[in-house]
This record gives sequence, C-alpha cells and structure tokens, in this order.
Amino acid sequence: MPRILILAYGNPLRSDDGVAWRIANQLRLTLPDVEIQSFHQLGPELAEAVTHFERVLFLDAASPREGVKPGQIRIEPVLPDATAGDASRFSHVVTPNTVVTLAATLYGVDVQAQLVTITGENFEHGESLSSPVTAALPALVAEIERIVRGHLENS
Repeated sequence: MPRILILAYGNPLRSDDGVAWRIANQLRLTLPDVEIQSFHQLGPELAEAVTHFERVLFLDAASPREGVKPGQIRIEPVLPDATAGDASRFSHVVTPNTVVTLAATLYGVDVQAQLVTITGENFEHGESLSSPVTAALPALVAEIERIVRGHLENS
C-alpha cells in the first residue's frame, strides 16, 4: 500500500486553477509508488480515504492576493479544526482542513497532511497556464518530490 497520498484539485479548464492536475501528471512519472488522485473539488468522502495513508499532500492553486506574487509556492500544515466540520454542513465547499477534521472526528485518525499551493495569476476560461506559474512548475515539482522522498526515507 502506498504510504503517501497526493490529492490534486482544481479546474483544468480555468487556466492556472488546473495547475494541480498538471503537477499530478508529472509526479505520476517520477513517483510511481505514491497514490496520486486528481479532482475538480474535494469532497467529504475523502475523509475515509486519507485514513489509509501515513501522509497526505493536498495540491491546489491559490488565488492572487496583495503582497503575494503569482508563481509563489507555499507549503503549510493542515490540522484538524473543531469548527471545520460545522462549516461544511452549510456549503458545498470542502477544504483540506475539512477533510482532515472529518478523518479525526469520524475515524479517530490524526492525518499528517500539508497543503501545497502555487499562487495563480489567471483563472479565466482556458487550458494554458500563466507565465509565472509555468516558470515555477519545475521548482514546485522538485519540492514535492523532496517532501515525498524525505518522508519515505524517514519512515
């Protein structure tokens, strides 16, 4: 059984929002022992799925915001949050935090998870990535490979 699960999500028909799908396709070639799945959006059913892995990486594009340049890579831990389950009852939005919280609440499993994002520039209809995101792809793929290999070596 693969010890690491990578969940790539976003809309590949909305330019930079599809970057996680592209990364997932590249990682399938270099990380054959890792389970990699691609989705348009996260769903609550993933809470059970993540309990079968030692580590989970969520991959997504981040919306542009002040002070953050397009193409910027960010890696942050995803931790259970007692309020995350409440929010998912009232919307169709399931975040990595919601998935991890549901895994902890429903299955009693503390999932070791990280959210890996790259700030996008263009989220309009289209299949091509913006120049800053395209330029950052090799560094992002290398960083994910480093995280995965580090985990595999230390477990």
